[in-house]
Amino acid sequence: MNLGSTIKTLRKQKGIKQNLFADKCDITQTYLSQIENNAKRPNLSTLQIISDKLGVPMPILFFLSLDGEDIKPEKRKAYTLLAPSIKSMVNEFFTNTYSKQ
Repeated sequence: MNLGSTIKTLRKQKGIKQNLFADKCDITQTYLSQIENNAKRPNLSTLQIISDKLGVPMPILFFLSLDGEDIKPEKRKAYTLLAPSIKSMVNEFFTNTYSKQ
């Protein structure tokens, strides 16, 4: 699971600078940087705040963060075929539906 990179990508797509986003989430820029670089894992309450500020429901954030290693081996082929299209569609929906916060 690549949660940090997903958070970073969504934040950048919304055009929000890291320091401003950290302030909105009431965390330090250093901590947000560590999260985005997958050096730290936020607790659920922090993750909920990040998710809310990104305008993306937490389950969608988790889904967008999945990678092939998170999928059972017998389902990886289907995941590999379907995931790019589904992730793109979901990402596009949430990027365009919510205004910059």
